Amino acid sequence: MLEPRLGGVLFLWLLCGTLVPMVESAIGVNWGTISSHRLKPTTVVDLLRNNKISKVKLFEADSDVLRALMGSGIQVMVGIPNEMLPLLSSSPAAADLWVRQNVSAYVGRGGADIRYVAVGNEPFLSSYNGQYQNLVMPAILNIQQSLVKANLGGYVKLVVPCNADAYQSSALPSQGAFRPELTQIMTQLVQFLNSNGSPFVVNIYPFLSLYDNKDFPQEYAFFEGTTHAVQDGSNVYTNAFDGNHDTLVAALIKLGYGQIPIVIGEIGWPSDGAIGANTTAAKVFNQGLINHIASNKGTPLRPNAPPMDVYLFSLFDEGAKSTLPGNFERHWGIFSFDGQAKYSLNLLLGNKELKNARNVEYLPSRWCVANPSSDLTNVVNHMRLACSVADCTTLNYGGSCNEIGEKGNVSYAFNSYYQLQMQDSRSCDFDGLGIVTFLDPSVGDCRFLVGVTDKGTDSSSSQTTYQWWILLLVLILQGTFMLPM
Repeated sequence: MLEPRLGGVLFLWLLCGTLVPMVESAIGVNWGTISSHRLKPTTVVDLLRNNKISKVKLFEADSDVLRALMGSGIQVMVGIPNEMLPLLSSSPAAADLWVRQNVSAYVGRGGADIRYVAVGNEPFLSSYNGQYQNLVMPAILNIQQSLVKANLGGYVKLVVPCNADAYQSSALPSQGAFRPELTQIMTQLVQFLNSNGSPFVVNIYPFLSLYDNKDFPQEYAFFEGTTHAVQDGSNVYTNAFDGNHDTLVAALIKLGYGQIPIVIGEIGWPSDGAIGANTTAAKVFNQGLINHIASNKGTPLRPNAPPMDVYLFSLFDEGAKSTLPGNFERHWGIFSFDGQAKYSLNLLLGNKELKNARNVEYLPSRWCVANPSSDLTNVVNHMRLACSVADCTTLNYGGSCNEIGEKGNVSYAFNSYYQLQMQDSRSCDFDGLGIVTFLDPSVGDCRFLVGVTDKGTDSSSSQTTYQWWILLLVLILQGTFMLPM
């Protein structure tokens, strides 16, 4: 009984693989905005176009960003934060209003080319303990109806970016299956995606596999070949990306949808903030990934059919992101916060290497450093204050500024705070322990930044909260939403 059953399964995999549409993969980027130093959106759009990047994924509907993208020809995936799912899942009127304000207002002739709306961001993440699990499908159905009302239902597709922890395997990719508690909702989701011509979006991070597991073979995280290949029947896996991707394919086959297109919503490698997170590793991984996708070899379960789109994570470093996952979380960008390429990278889009942002407006070339004539005995509290507001993650173990000495650490912390405060002279006082210098104190790979004139926000959560309350207020005034008594 076992051999015919295995043969049937293998035949099904082969059959499903042949049904996957053959499309040319496109490389896009994630444009995150949780930063204390943000470039003007128009500068960023110019950067994207100059690098011939034609697809961008946003985590929220930032009005300034969407306006800057109008007329650019860049295809956009705009996100709905998880915090908005309770309202959008319970109120069709809220969904109508969200679509009207964040999609309809920007599309059309000369507008933003919004192709996807991402409903939530990794809402099935196991660490959420099911908080958003039952809100996703109601929100999707409400927003889909709103898109239909706006005559956009056939053009703008809904997707749900999923973390790779939504599926699991005991050992081999072919044994992949969605987590048991997600089987029902994943079946509903995939049925919806399939019927509406939408892809399955998944975020894959080989770096995290390496970071979280000291026994994980380092070379298996990259694309350069490995002595730790995984043998799965007749299939051989030489990198973590293919193995993870095909674990998802196997999970989809078990639901009867092995042919659904897959988009990689996030993938990348950080360049700082941890052991193994550096510019050399980031370049090797990202270039290896791009070359792998461009080869059109696909994966063992989907030969000659690579993911339809791959969005690199991320366009910029985001110095105000939470460091709960690790200090590396603020250093995923292929560009630094000011749009300067961190390393040479060929996106295979027409340029042989990345091109820097143009016309960046910097603050004056001056830095705040530890006063060489001061006693730094009581500097700890001042450093703690500076680093509680500014980004000091490169000072930690594994970071690029970890070995610049005690006085260097103090200077880095002081300067990070000083630039964040737009070089306000009072922000370099620190009870006389700080002093302004016009000599760049950068040491080796440790860069002391100079801020940009367009100060950003230290969190996108404020805009999300603002949007949420505006939606709620308008609905209450319209009488379409009642607060619970």
